[in-house]
Amino acid sequence: MSMELIKPGINLDFVGKIKYAVAFSAILILIGIGSIIFHGGLTPGIDFAGGSIIQVKFSKNISADQIRTALKSTKLESSIIQQFGVNEFLIRTSESFSDQKMLAANVEQPLTTAFNKDYEIRRVEVVGSKVGADFKRKAVIAVILSWLAMLIYVGWRFEFRYALGGIIALVHDVAITIGAVSIMNMEFTINILAALIFIIGFSINDTIVVLDRIRENVKLNPKKKLNDIINISINQTLSRTILTSLTVFLTVLALYLFGGAVIRDLAFSILVGVVIGTYSSVYIACTIVLLFENLKLSKMKGKK
Repeated sequence: MSMELIKPGINLDFVGKIKYAVAFSAILILIGIGSIIFHGGLTPGIDFAGGSIIQVKFSKNISADQIRTALKSTKLESSIIQQFGVNEFLIRTSESFSDQKMLAANVEQPLTTAFNKDYEIRRVEVVGSKVGADFKRKAVIAVILSWLAMLIYVGWRFEFRYALGGIIALVHDVAITIGAVSIMNMEFTINILAALIFIIGFSINDTIVVLDRIRENVKLNPKKKLNDIINISINQTLSRTILTSLTVFLTVLALYLFGGAVIRDLAFSILVGVVIGTYSSVYIACTIVLLFENLKLSKMKGKK
């Protein structure tokens, strides 16, 4: 027995709301772009910008300000200090602490002077700025190649108008998720990149189910208007779409709430992506298919 969230035979008018949906998407994307401009671009994490992360755990209650005071007049004076769990802190700096002497002089000595031996250095991560820049370039290429691969696959499996709808929906999802990362003032790290790749895969999977049903229904009802076919198709796949997305959403929400600081940014990005990806499968992809059809019809009328 399959689980039905939505009663069979439901007929919600999705196509009728397309104008509002497009306006809503445009507003979200503009807010995201505005936030990126306001923040002077995305804040690259250590993976992309280069630098060092030093994770320190203290055995008693310490505040970030106390650590900042202890690190005055060292190379870590202008670093970012973030609490990370209980009595644990991340010290982020653009300096490259690749040798032990530098680490000892700038971290161990000042901390020992201030807090005796009541701490331990859990990890030190160092990324050179050249490696970071190279990584940034490869990250952009990875996302664009994934879009192209999807375009070729969907274009080969369906028609070009469906492929275009699918890809524009993907670009839309990535743009809104990056905007959300900027609004929350998160660092753009390798985790966020992984979330984007996940969202691309999740969203196209959902979109293909809807587009496949549209294609089937076009064959079954060749005389029916495309608007009506799209509506019928979205309603037929609605139960599956909501169940799939809800399952992923609740799993990732649990990660966000209970997974700890390391995983929070990744989980947040996926949460945004799952919601937007589900919405774009219905509204953005189908809007493009409709636009294409209307263009084709107006061209045919023009020829007549």
